[in-house]
Amino acid sequence: MLKVLLVEDDPHVRLGCEQALQLDGIPVLAVGSVEEAERALLAEDFGTVVTDMRLPGASGMELLRRVVERDPGLPVIIITGHGDVTLAVEAMRNGAYDFMQKPFSTADLVDVVRRGLEKRGLVLEVETLRRRLDHRDVLETRLIGRSPQMSRVRQRILDVAEAAVDILIIGETGTGKEMVARCLHDLSHGSQENYVALNCGGMTDTLLDSELFGHEPGAFTGAQKRRIGKIEYASGGTLFLDEVESMPMAMQIKLLRVLQERVIERLGANQQIPVSCRVVAASKADLKVQAEQGRFRADLYYRLNVVPIELPSLRERREDIPELYNEFLLQAAKRYNRPPPTLTSEALRRLMAQDWPGNIRELRNVADCHALGINRSTASAKELPVQSLTEAVESYERLLIADEYGRQSCNITRTAEALKVARTTLHDKLKKYGLL
Repeated sequence: MLKVLLVEDDPHVRLGCEQALQLDGIPVLAVGSVEEAERALLAEDFGTVVTDMRLPGASGMELLRRVVERDPGLPVIIITGHGDVTLAVEAMRNGAYDFMQKPFSTADLVDVVRRGLEKRGLVLEVETLRRRLDHRDVLETRLIGRSPQMSRVRQRILDVAEAAVDILIIGETGTGKEMVARCLHDLSHGSQENYVALNCGGMTDTLLDSELFGHEPGAFTGAQKRRIGKIEYASGGTLFLDEVESMPMAMQIKLLRVLQERVIERLGANQQIPVSCRVVAASKADLKVQAEQGRFRADLYYRLNVVPIELPSLRERREDIPELYNEFLLQAAKRYNRPPPTLTSEALRRLMAQDWPGNIRELRNVADCHALGINRSTASAKELPVQSLTEAVESYERLLIADEYGRQSCNITRTAEALKVARTTLHDKLKKYGLL
């Protein structure tokens, strides 16, 4: 439940109101001045503010003005004395949610506070829904595809983007792991802070140590001045660690400590520096298997794997290839200042028949070559395999089912009705094509 901020300078009244709210299960922070209230509002979120009109220093009316200016959706309840009705009316005109005249019963206080909290809850719910709709639009633009697999990926991002939790992205090379990390950052509360990416592959212990933690002058040969490491630089934002499976064991131990304690020490220094970045790690290898084989620390794997996001390979979502390829083709044509080339149905069918070991990255490269008029073996009609009639029919059926299944938010009943097939038949085909 959201907390109430109570501002009352009379210690007896303050204690009575505080106890009445607490006895009714409402969390409350009680302070004695507007200055204390300002500090509290900066430090945490509240559901309702209850303030006396007459306070030492700044008045309750001044606090109302500041709250309305900063957050007009936060209900402010004014407490007035017997002769302050005129002030109460003015407060209501200035944006107060309600007022209470002394003396009042604790039951009345609890009732008006609960109504204020309910209003605040509805406001926050609407804001959350609006933000999620905006985020959904952003994700559908960046993470293209109507396949059920990509729908699940986008939904997982929406679910965790604003949560302060570390994330592990698993996927083959070229499946878009960094794009997912970037989306997580841009849709998070720390989106205005730094997004810092580091590829852990091929780095020595010393170099990776310096890159991650920074160093002081003289920490090692060649360290002539202080360097701020990636973790410290990303504080408040996001640190993306790609190919984390290749991180040396010594660095895994140091990273585990950062995740557990949220502090770092620069090389050559003894001072502990607090950090608050979200860590998004990515791996093309199965870290659980790596941990079982002793090639990756199991404790670090479980610490990173709080929220896993698994990215499908392109061959697992062939129905997305037409939309992806067309988008890449348009982007390439614009980038190279060329007219967009036409894409025949035969060429598209052959594109969908490939396995694409390089996934989206390979598809984008082929689109670039196509836009430039360069023939590549992967895009050449002569080199691509020809499907049999059965394969072509199954490819089309899979595409049709996957498209409707995604459009119906993976609801089997609605999809079956839209496609005019029995629910059991659709269920069997979803399993057959790996869409469940």
